[in-house]
Amino acid sequence: MSITFYYAPQSSAGRISVSLAELDVPHEAVRFDLRAGDQKKPDFLALNPNGKVPTVVIDGTPVFESVAIQIALGERYGVQKGLWPAAGTPEQLTALTWLVWGQVSLTGALFRYMANTSEYFPKEMHNEKQAEHTLAELHGLLRILDSRLDGRPYVTGERCTLVDLDLASVLGWGLMAAKIDFAELKNLKGWLGRIMERPAVKKAMAET
Repeated sequence: MSITFYYAPQSSAGRISVSLAELDVPHEAVRFDLRAGDQKKPDFLALNPNGKVPTVVIDGTPVFESVAIQIALGERYGVQKGLWPAAGTPEQLTALTWLVWGQVSLTGALFRYMANTSEYFPKEMHNEKQAEHTLAELHGLLRILDSRLDGRPYVTGERCTLVDLDLASVLGWGLMAAKIDFAELKNLKGWLGRIMERPAVKKAMAET
């Protein structure tokens, strides 16, 4: 078994770093300087033609797009550790649903909002109407997640999985960076606090 993990600090690779830390899987971490163009070098483009991180190489096979990486890690290493449901179970279908929802619907809305409000993006790109619309969409999605967590400690049930780690790694910094007030969402707030206090999560977030 061999895993090489290509990442850059303060990027979407953080969610993969969290999962690798929680799974406690041995791997080689290769840090990229995106400003220097490490991700555009020919050797890396041969692994990921998009020239983006995160990318992992598992036993010689490159995997890119963070949702694909999470699924690959879950299926290969997470079942035995209780961090991913077994293949063919109803729980696996639930995990896949919420993982993809988090990366497509929730993260998509969060980044669209930040693109229209955040200092990370040029002011000339900001659109007040788009920001207002996306903020309403984002609050609706956060309420959906809060409702999902009503009566259950984790998104898929009684156990923490890669789904929780993935969602929390995005929201842990994203809600703060976007200045989103979610104090009234008690289920979400409690869940996020529990995930962010996990030792592996704290270690991975500090490193990325």
